[in-house]
Amino acid sequence: MHGVEVFLLVAGAVAVTAVCRRRGWPAPLVLVAAAIVVSFVPAIPRFELEPEVLLDFVLPPLLYSAALSSSYRDFRTSLSSITRLGVGLVLVSALAVALVFWWMEPTVPFLAALVLGAVVAPPDAVAAAAVGKRLGLPRRVMTLLSGESLINDATSLTLYKVALAGVATGAWALADGLTTFALAVGAGVAVGLGIAVVVHLVRLRLDDPVVASAIGLLTPFAAYWSAEALAGSGVLAVVAAGLYLGHTSPRAGYATRLYEEPIWSTVDLLLEAFTFALIGMQLPWVVRDVIASDQGLGHGIAVSLVVLLAAILVRPAYILVTARFDHLRLRGSHRPPGDSLTLRESAVVSWAGMRGVVTLAAAASIPLTSAGEPFPERATIQLAAYTVAIGTLLLQGLTLPWVIRRLGVGSADDTTRDAQQEAAVRVATADAVQEVLERQRDDWSRELGRERADELIDRLSTVWRARATAAAVMLDPGSADELVPAMPDVPEEATGLPGVMRQVTHSGVPSAEEGLRTQRLRRQIVAAQREVLMERRDTGELDEAVMRRMLRELDLEDESLSSSWVTRVQRR
Repeated sequence: MHGVEVFLLVAGAVAVTAVCRRRGWPAPLVLVAAAIVVSFVPAIPRFELEPEVLLDFVLPPLLYSAALSSSYRDFRTSLSSITRLGVGLVLVSALAVALVFWWMEPTVPFLAALVLGAVVAPPDAVAAAAVGKRLGLPRRVMTLLSGESLINDATSLTLYKVALAGVATGAWALADGLTTFALAVGAGVAVGLGIAVVVHLVRLRLDDPVVASAIGLLTPFAAYWSAEALAGSGVLAVVAAGLYLGHTSPRAGYATRLYEEPIWSTVDLLLEAFTFALIGMQLPWVVRDVIASDQGLGHGIAVSLVVLLAAILVRPAYILVTARFDHLRLRGSHRPPGDSLTLRESAVVSWAGMRGVVTLAAAASIPLTSAGEPFPERATIQLAAYTVAIGTLLLQGLTLPWVIRRLGVGSADDTTRDAQQEAAVRVATADAVQEVLERQRDDWSRELGRERADELIDRLSTVWRARATAAAVMLDPGSADELVPAMPDVPEEATGLPGVMRQVTHSGVPSAEEGLRTQRLRRQIVAAQREVLMERRDTGELDEAVMRRMLRELDLEDESLSSSWVTRVQRR
């Protein structure tokens, strides 16, 4: 694929995505459908891309971005359910598909059929997440879908490598497979965490958000390639690094967070648009390869449709059979009672099995030859893989919104709980502000006298607590009976922070000295509020999503302080 072709494909995909975002359509599904239509235009060339490009350059940043935005605490809480789908379901799906394909193609070695099973086993949560966010799926469902997609790629790619090695040697030992899997998990997680710790320490010492963001862009590639070089899972290395750095990001500078968020959103849009467009563009050429094979197109289509049916049905069957294990509480998960999926939520998860970039890349990377012989039924295996990818995206992706609405699965409880948590935290931040103000009492007493300092501090504290209480009541009206009676009366002469600081500096008009002191105090207050958010998040009293929304408010306030006229005066 030439550079101009890549540019045109990406530009067209971005244009389609822009229309979808404007109209509220699921972009991955529209991209695949539009690309299939365009691919049949006679003048359109074949879009061929080395599979290593997808695995080495597209997959790492997509996984890293998803892990960064995921909640480590939610991931740990749902670890038993995530492992059940991300490992158990992948292995069962791969085995079921392999048996179906082997039954229809008895001349094909079982290990070659297992290659197909490993290729089509891992679902991709991108399309499901897009639909879920638009329709408001409960957070525990979104956590399960995103967590599954973070680890199922590692399971499938490890199984894929083991099956390919078995095809080449003609034999495969279970012990060797388990050893390979254990090494992939151990080395992958260790490398990812090691790189993440180093990046975090560097990030804490950097005051340049541009350089810190550049290091962040390089991190997923460093984790992936390092782990793969050590026979570990590059996927798990990227996921481990992303979860760690996402969890510790509040400790980094506010500017780095404000810089990185739009950067990763843009990277996600470009790579996802390119990937789904490429999936649609590949179909006609895979069909032509099957026509040129010994089996012929009719047989290839029949096999592919049966494999598609098996891939779709095994997911709900597995989830139904293993539903009892959803109640398990792994040690250290801190999973609250009653957090298991309901029957309706399980049905939604069962239908959210759309495939994506890993299936595309793994199918394309199936070698032409193995041990000096043509790879058994390579064209038919690739057609089946693309059929599963495109078929699940269009069939399940287009009907998933109807399933969600029909079952009445929504996030009303999450919205209410989020409002209650935020209300409680806003009241708690008033206590933190009070502590910051108390630390100013001695300095202000020396300048103004004890009585005047006490008056100003009490005035500021009263204003701040009244605002926090008012915000809490508006967020959670149910707390009004408890909060309003305790809400302090704000004196008529009460002023905000700038007015109080003007009195501290004995200045009748605004001055640079007053501005600098006000800015320092405001930064101390923001830092104290940020500590409250992280403490509540770590103790489980504040959900990660709520914490990040409130953290962004504080980051923007920090940014406004850095962009103010006071900062410009200070730099002169």
